[in-house]
Parts: sequence; C-alpha cells; structure tokens
Amino acid sequence: MATQQSTPLVPSALDAGTQMFPSLTLAQISRVRPFGQVRRVEHGEILFRPGDADVAFFVLLSGRMEIVQPDLSGERSIANHGPGEFTGEINMISRRRSLVLGRVTEPGEFIEVSPDSLRSLIAKDAEMSEILMRAFILRRLELIRRGQGNLILMGSRHSAKTLALREFLTRNSHPYTYVDLDTDKSSQELLDRFDVKVEEIPVVICNNRGVLRSPSIQALADGLGFNVPVDALHVRDVIIVGAGPSGLAAAVYAASEGLDALVVEAESPGGQAGSSSKIENYLGFPTGVSGQELAARAITQAEKFGAAMMLAHNVSRLNCDQRPYKVILDNGGVLATRSIVIATGAQYNKLRLDNMEQFEGQGIYYGATYIESQLCGDEEIIVIGGGNSAGQAAVFLSQTARKVHVLVRSRKLADTMSRYLIQRIEENPAIHLHCHTEVVQLEGNGHLERVTWRNNQTGETSSHDIRHIFVMAGASPRTDWLRGCVALDPKGFILTGRDLDDVVWPLDRRPQMLETSLPGVFAVGDVRAGNVKRVASAVGEGAIAIHLVHRALAET
Repeated sequence: MATQQSTPLVPSALDAGTQMFPSLTLAQISRVRPFGQVRRVEHGEILFRPGDADVAFFVLLSGRMEIVQPDLSGERSIANHGPGEFTGEINMISRRRSLVLGRVTEPGEFIEVSPDSLRSLIAKDAEMSEILMRAFILRRLELIRRGQGNLILMGSRHSAKTLALREFLTRNSHPYTYVDLDTDKSSQELLDRFDVKVEEIPVVICNNRGVLRSPSIQALADGLGFNVPVDALHVRDVIIVGAGPSGLAAAVYAASEGLDALVVEAESPGGQAGSSSKIENYLGFPTGVSGQELAARAITQAEKFGAAMMLAHNVSRLNCDQRPYKVILDNGGVLATRSIVIATGAQYNKLRLDNMEQFEGQGIYYGATYIESQLCGDEEIIVIGGGNSAGQAAVFLSQTARKVHVLVRSRKLADTMSRYLIQRIEENPAIHLHCHTEVVQLEGNGHLERVTWRNNQTGETSSHDIRHIFVMAGASPRTDWLRGCVALDPKGFILTGRDLDDVVWPLDRRPQMLETSLPGVFAVGDVRAGNVKRVASAVGEGAIAIHLVHRALAET
C-alpha cells in the first residue's frame, strides 16, 4: 500500500501559539504606521530593559530581535520576533514597568509607537485592538505559567506575610518566581548573596538587583511601579474607591465613556468576589469563572480604555466641605475629584477570640484561592459561614481537603445561599454541615493546631486537631473614613436615593438613585444599605453609577 505524502502543517489562526505571536498583514501594518514612526535599528541595540517605564511598542518591518529576561545565572529566552511581528505584553496597557529586555539581533527597520499612541490605536481600530489585546493577555499568562517575572519572592509557607505577598502578586497577575525556604536546599546561597538575615524574611529581589526585606504590600506595589503618581493639582472627573466587581464595572464604563477615572484599592482588585474559587451563577459563564479571573479581565478592560489604578493604598478620609472633593490617602497624598463612586464593599467579621489575630495567615484565612488550598491538602478544615462565599469555598476546598466542616451559628444555611450550592454541600460526602455551632477556642504554637467548637443550643463542646479555618461569616462595611460626610444606617452602611428622605439634602432636586447625602458622591455594591449580595447586581450598580455621574458632572 502506497504511503501518502504528508502535507505540511499550517499553523491555525485559532492556535494559542499563533494568537500569542501573530504576524501582521501588510494591510494591518499600514494601519499602524500613522500612529508611529519608522526607526532604523542596529545589531545589539537594546530597546528596553526590565524596570523601564513607558516602553515603546515596536512592529518589525525588517530585521529581528530577541526578548530575554536577565536572571541570576545570565539570561533566559522569552521570544524571538521577525518581520511582521510585534513586541509587548499586558504592561503596555497597564502602564507598568517592563519585565523583559528587548535586543536587536539583526539590523532593520521597526515602527516605533509611543504608549499613548498605542492606546489610541487600540481605542480606534477594533480589529487591531482584538489582535493586540489577545496577544498581550496570552503572553502575560505564559509568563505567569513559566514563573518568568522580574522578581523572586523568598519566603516560608508558615509565614503569614509570605502568604499575603503571594496572594497580592497572584491577584494582580504579576509573574514571579517563588522560592520556598522550607524545602529549597539551595536557597541559602541566595540569602547569603544578598546578605539577608532570617528576621528579614520574606524577601523580594527585583530585577536581580533591588532587595525588599519583609516589605509591606504597599511597599511592594510602589516598588514595582504599580501606581500612578499623586498630583494634588490634577482634578479628575471621578475617583472610584474600591476595586471589587462594582468598582471595576464603574471604572470600565467611566473610562470607555471618556471620563478621567482613577481607581483606588486598599488591597487587591476583585474584593470578596476576587477570593471566590468559582462563581457559577454569573451571567455568561455557564461553566463558572473564578473571582480572580473575572477581576483580571475587568482590570484589563478598564486599563484598555484609559482608567488609572492605585493599589495597596487606603483612603483615610474625605474632605467634603467643598467641591472639588479631596480624597486623602494613608500616606498623606491628596487626590482632587469632581465626583466619587464609593465601592469599598464589606469585610468578613473576625472571630471574637482573644488570640485570633496571632493565627491570621497561619491557620485563619479570609479567602479560599488556589494558594490556600495547597496549604491544607488532605487535612480536615473548617469553613465558617452560611452565605454564597462560604458555600463556594467549601465546595472548592473539598477537592483537596480530606474533610470540610461547615460551621453555621443559625439553624440552617443562609436564605441568600444559591440553591445549587446548597445541593452541592448536601450531596458532597466530604462536607459536613454543623448548624448552631461556633468556634470558642484556638490553640497552637505559631501556627493553628487545635480548634474547639460549641453547639449553642446544647452547650456541648468538642476539640479537633484542625490547622486551617476559612472565615466567611457576616460582613461589616468599610465606611469609617466617611463618618461626618455621608449618612449611614445604624450598621454603618451608606444610605442612598429614596433612603435619604429623612436626611437633610442641600440641593433643590432630589437625590438620584445610588447617590449619597453628598451630591455627586455615589455608593454601589456591598457598602450600600439595602444592597443585593450578588456579583451581577454589583456590576450593574457600578455601570448605573457612571450614568448618574454624568448627570452630576453636568451640574458643576
């Protein structure tokens, strides 16, 4: 039987590798030309380095270049570009510093496009926007998969601070190399090389040069160049405080509609939803979506349209006696704005136990992501709470934990828990529901080792060798910085719209829906009194708020 001649395989346009490193057609390149200028490049010329800000975007007309990442032993190859290909990844959109080095390997001509011109191209050309954004996102995902970032995080799995830094980097989609000092036998060489002492762990090594010793989240964010500079003289159209689903939705719609928008987030984007392992009842995601993935997509959308981000900074107070309003940051920085969208959400209530704080991050957690799940594989764990977040955590953690105890203080799971989660919990043999139950004692030396819980009907107590508790019960609004400026209900949630009928209102018109007792200041999501605790409703409120912001700005 004759052997058929094999046909050369042609890369599919749908192939992930092709989408990550596509070649532009001549027609597509011609549409890029008006946004840049042709530059002659020579062999060995370095176009950008790790840590550089405002890096230009290059399209190769002729010649070649390589993308590498310097490391402690030299360089590691990331990619090679030829004619028709282009440079860059998601930092071109987020305005963050370069993670890699770009070097010319064969002389030729490149189209050089400034960061601002690139964002203008993406905003105006739908086809080029799709090609570039898809490639940028896939390239960042590949860097994360390979752990090829511009920093090394050295820490211990038993360190709460190490866990916090890893979560921050992961939730901000920043690739990094993690060195576990508990298991990596060669790590001492690195510690000695940078003269790191044990008490200074965890350590972050940036660009193989700068060393941050036991840094705070804010110091890490600032050190990586995550944040825009504070300019007290610049008056923005809207400042969005909080980057949960409602805040990110507000950012996307504000920026896409031409408003000068800045998002200020105290921790990591995504809010409580960002720590959810899987959201299955959000419209458009029939197989579910993780809170982190949803937040990452929203951030990319917001930054694509031009929204600015400031991470790991708290708002300490609001100067509300005159407009423009002044938002005061925890470091004393002042931000001026014509309107505000408050989307600070709510935080899970802590256990009322004297020694609870010593176990935070070392046995007590407020999020259930992949990182936490790796800490408690094949162990018994506790999830406290009866709402959707607790249910999602229990189902997710049951995939790795030996047994999941769900503790609820009331007689049943919350009425607000989705039916599909209740069914999953009831039918999962690894999940055990304990109603009328609360934790009354924690024991451990450094890390949580033993837990005692009590049935609040019978008074019966029992102790268990459990090392991990996930707390997702109740929530308190983050509104202390607003007292004296906006009307709050007895629990501290913000009153809006028709709920302000008994509150003094300074304008002739009535307050708009979602508007607080302060004109031009709106509240959305979990921080608002009477909110609906669903991701979809939070996103909807964020979008509606920007429609109302336009009306408020028209008055000033």
